Amino acid sequence: MSHGVIVVGAGPVGLMLAGELRLGGADVVVYDRLPAPSGESRGLGFTRRTAEVLDQRGLLERLKGARWGKQGHFGGVRVDFEQVADRHYGVMGLAQSRTEEMLGAWVAELGVTVRRGCRVIGLRQDDETVTVEFEGPDGRGEDSASYLVGCDGGRSTVRDLAGIGFPGLPATRGIYMADVVGAELPMNPIGKRVEGGGMVLSVTLGPGVSRIVIHEPDVPPHHGESEPTFQEVADAWKRMTGDSIHHGDATWMAALTNAQGQAEQYRSGRVFLAGDAAHDHAPLAAQGVSTGIQDAVNLGWKLAAALKGHAPEGLLDTYHGERHPVGQRLLRDTLAASLLYLGGEEMEPLRAVVRELAEIPEAARHLAGQVSGVDIRYDMGAALGTAHPLLGLRLSPDRRIAVDGTPRRAAELLRSARGVLITGPAAAEYEAAGWSDRVDTVRGTWLVDEDDSKPGTLPLPDTVLVRPDGYIAWTAPDGGDLRAALTRWFGEPAGA
Repeated sequence: MSHGVIVVGAGPVGLMLAGELRLGGADVVVYDRLPAPSGESRGLGFTRRTAEVLDQRGLLERLKGARWGKQGHFGGVRVDFEQVADRHYGVMGLAQSRTEEMLGAWVAELGVTVRRGCRVIGLRQDDETVTVEFEGPDGRGEDSASYLVGCDGGRSTVRDLAGIGFPGLPATRGIYMADVVGAELPMNPIGKRVEGGGMVLSVTLGPGVSRIVIHEPDVPPHHGESEPTFQEVADAWKRMTGDSIHHGDATWMAALTNAQGQAEQYRSGRVFLAGDAAHDHAPLAAQGVSTGIQDAVNLGWKLAAALKGHAPEGLLDTYHGERHPVGQRLLRDTLAASLLYLGGEEMEPLRAVVRELAEIPEAARHLAGQVSGVDIRYDMGAALGTAHPLLGLRLSPDRRIAVDGTPRRAAELLRSARGVLITGPAAAEYEAAGWSDRVDTVRGTWLVDEDDSKPGTLPLPDTVLVRPDGYIAWTAPDGGDLRAALTRWFGEPAGA
């Protein structure tokens, strides 16, 4: 059987990508090596930008009880999100298994097939097709598609089979992570530094269950898939905190490392990489899964457009062009934050300087944007020095526009994963009739919000063209030619 896209990996990234592809009209199948979802949760939430991405598709509201974090930090240095113009709070304390369960239900509703217990063992590609070989419950088999996306984690089989290099830094220390029951632990969501370059973190996941993370300087890196014993984890907690959890137990444990790496290319012919398969690093503030979900939303509509035959030349290459720099910055920032947080006392002068910088509103905005992801800006082909300052940034999902007298949030206009041309009352001349099969046109009046009075708030344009992933591809005024922007991102108009 031949599909539009084969996705390898049924974690949050693979499921998000599968859903995006189905919204774009693509035939997609997901393969995963596990016979069932693991129920494990390395991540405990996601960044603001990722929350916005889920909001665009109406998925955030499905995560009942999600808590917004009221504290921000960079490498343990607190950043006051209240002093910056945009909202930067992320979702905290949300088990990754819940996010995965929600996304699994969503793709099932969309009709996506997830084939579990199937381990990919080979692939080959030509000019038109990519074929995967797998071992499954019924033995060996093959499947083919126009495209293949590896969302199969830091030890990606797809990446290895595609011959994509993954340079980076080797592991220098081990990290313990465990969900502990039977031991009352205080909430410490951003962690606590321990003299000598260590850190411990504890978060309440539910009644009687606490997630702990232990960075101990002298713990050697664990290699392979072996889990630590609870005795090892409890001993490390005792050494780091002076408190004993030996009387408790763990429902789940993992031994991780601080190794990091990034794929040299996110695309090799008809094979793409997303999530940890493209960029992997030490666990830090759910940045990995957050960036991976954003990878998926960037790639999904582009692959769907290619399969429909109206993707402009070079559209698929913009995935690497846009997301590889984000991955580079992710690795740089997580490494910098780790050095700042986990360095010894010799780092204290640098921490003092960063704390002073975090009190300056402009510096706080910069740090908040790095932590939250809302400052990601893509090249939309205009000279940014003369273009509208919003061009290339995301359109805030909370931005409101009155349509036929009814206020609507921008997020609501992106539910179908299509492009949207939002025109103000003075922009009747702007239209996208030739692209109506790909782009919705919404006419209304922008509403002024309370946050618009904060220093640093960017001005609204009269009209915006928004890509399916929520990024502003054109503005009026100061955005250039609308027809050129529509053609660049959505291909030639119908009938051309």
